[in-house]
Amino acid sequence: MPAWGQSLVMASTTSTEQSGLFAHLLPAFKLATGIEAKVVALGTGQAIDIARRGDADVLFVHDTAAEEKFVAEGHAARRFNVMYNDFILLGPKADPAGAAGRDLTQALRRIATAGAPFISRGDRSGTHAAELRFWQQAGLAQAKGGGYRECGCGMGPALNIASSANAYVLADRGTWLNFRNRGDLAVLVEGDQRLFNQYGVMAVSQARHPQVKAAPAQAFVDWVIGPAGQAAIAAYRIGGEQLFFPNAGK
Repeated sequence: MPAWGQSLVMASTTSTEQSGLFAHLLPAFKLATGIEAKVVALGTGQAIDIARRGDADVLFVHDTAAEEKFVAEGHAARRFNVMYNDFILLGPKADPAGAAGRDLTQALRRIATAGAPFISRGDRSGTHAAELRFWQQAGLAQAKGGGYRECGCGMGPALNIASSANAYVLADRGTWLNFRNRGDLAVLVEGDQRLFNQYGVMAVSQARHPQVKAAPAQAFVDWVIGPAGQAAIAAYRIGGEQLFFPNAGK
């Protein structure tokens, strides 16, 4: 039975918000359950910090290692895969560093060698964590090139900076597809298996944080990993292109 009048706070990422997914997903959840979900959209690291303090009822982010640590610390009983998409490397169409291709680490080496401008989110988000991992895999954790800059900002602002500066930037595909101020930016690297981007969802533990709304939180988790939520995720498209791919239970 719908629980009209109930609400929950969800800590999530800028990518789920700025891609437009929640504007599509949450009305369907409210229609099914009567529960209003209020989203606090930050970088994944900041979203996890909010949930770790018990200031959110649900955590919906994309840094699996950090999520598993969150569960191991007792802040949630269980983490569930919910959906995935991929990261892409964007840059100016002219590609002065010669980064284009399907090998991300080779692209990063070329960007660093050329000293080409690269905009990093620098905000402890899931995208930022992935980017740092990719630089490490390229052997460049301490030598990212003279053009490397951290903006300390969300995905949308980072894309705006990269667009205006003709810089390279790592983005999640969902936000890119919903981004309009593209300027001269184009997708240069995609399809590398390293670019897989998994999202997880978990209800914050009421045993650990008595103030959290356990019933509405569990209702959201059950819905989003269930048939209706998974179908709603699959149905979200921009220009006919699917942004996220449900994979609960996998």
